[in-house]
Amino acid sequence: MEKQWCVYVLECRDGTLYTGITDDLQRRLKAHESGKGAKYTRGRGPLTLRYQESCENHSVALRRECQIKHLKRNDKIKLIQKED
Repeated sequence: MEKQWCVYVLECRDGTLYTGITDDLQRRLKAHESGKGAKYTRGRGPLTLRYQESCENHSVALRRECQIKHLKRNDKIKLIQKED
């Protein structure tokens, strides 16, 4: 059975947005909060999960992450607001 991957967007305390992928969202969020996640998010907590999207596999998640990372900030905010 293949792992379920997802792409996610976190909002940092300073209002910046971080996009990443994982096959275990809860574990990854705990890693970010404890300072063991991405270097970018260290010291920027508390972090808020603003968006998540399921993907078929790792490859699809990587492509979607790249697409989201290349969006302008306003377009990322629109994506997030669609989920609210």
